[in-house]
Amino acid sequence: MSNLKIDVKGETCPIPLVEARKALRTASLGDIVEITGTHPASKKEIPMAVEALGMELISVEENDGIWKIKIKR
Repeated sequence: MSNLKIDVKGETCPIPLVEARKALRTASLGDIVEITGTHPASKKEIPMAVEALGMELISVEENDGIWKIKIKR
């Protein structure tokens, strides 16, 4: 089991979602994928995609305009 960290700060749609999907595809079952970004729309889109993919959304946090989303594969 490992942690994958994806940094998409400063990127706008669809890059954060594309990078999140790519990371989730390469992650093994049980891995934690952590995505950090600044684009407000992606903060909503990524959790929706996680749900659609049937994966577990662990947390969504935001601090000073930077959000962090943790997903369990």
